[in-house]
Amino acid sequence: MEAMRIAVTGSTGLIGSALVRSLRADGHEVLRLVRRSPRSGDEVEWDPVRQYVDARGLSGCEAVVHLAGAGIGDRRWTEAYKKEIRDSRLLGTAAIAEAVASLGEQPRVFVSGSAVGFYGDTGDRAVDENAPPGDGFLPSLCVEWEEAAAAAEEAGVRTVFARTGLVVSRKGGAWGRLFPIFQAGLGGRLGSGRQYWSFIALHDHVAALRHLIDTESLEGPVNLTAPEPVTNREVTAAMGRVLHRPTPFPVPALALRLALGDLAEDVLGSQRVVPARLLESGFTFAFPTIDESIRAT
Repeated sequence: MEAMRIAVTGSTGLIGSALVRSLRADGHEVLRLVRRSPRSGDEVEWDPVRQYVDARGLSGCEAVVHLAGAGIGDRRWTEAYKKEIRDSRLLGTAAIAEAVASLGEQPRVFVSGSAVGFYGDTGDRAVDENAPPGDGFLPSLCVEWEEAAAAAEEAGVRTVFARTGLVVSRKGGAWGRLFPIFQAGLGGRLGSGRQYWSFIALHDHVAALRHLIDTESLEGPVNLTAPEPVTNREVTAAMGRVLHRPTPFPVPALALRLALGDLAEDVLGSQRVVPARLLESGFTFAFPTIDESIRAT
């Protein structure tokens, strides 16, 4: 594909930084949205709290990828931090969507981050993009998060919601916290271990985002998860196999609730999410299994 001009928010995060590297390696021009005065020609200023975007800086962009937002698993969930998580997503998404809609020459696609938290606790039931939202903080957040992109959709810009699963990487995110624990031989299942985790290797996540940009038939929600979700018990066994470490220490549900606050309910909950639309559109996973995803880090 010919080189494109692409704007990315959240470019310093785990996924955003990997996406920027991948795009630039293939010769694309990448603009990074930053929350300060630009220091170089590849930076565009924005302020999600004030809902300000220097829309002139987006001129000529063929794609805008919005990944910014406070980390879901970065801190214990207090009411104050849940508000920060919500505001960072809703205000930022609305600001970017409105900037995209305001452009005289609009981008071909707006890819906006979302999460498989949309589906809530699905138990053993596999769900795809046709499933309704679940109950609780994360499902209601994801519904509002996607609705915040309305300005871009109403302006006729192809809008895709990247509903992301647990990204497998040593470099950051929730999984990045697991690696040192398992490397030290202190890993173990969480709670009962029967809950499903919908994961995706960082490499495949970046490739999937690029697939969303390039595939004109895709719009609306698309699950970015590996084809076969696994239980936490299976994740624990895989981490032990790949890292050659014992996994003797299960973490009781009560301890998780004390350590994580309301976030514990999502860690202990089960999400068996499958990437139906991604597979139907011809995407091929490089690391489809949990063992391959762990080794790929």
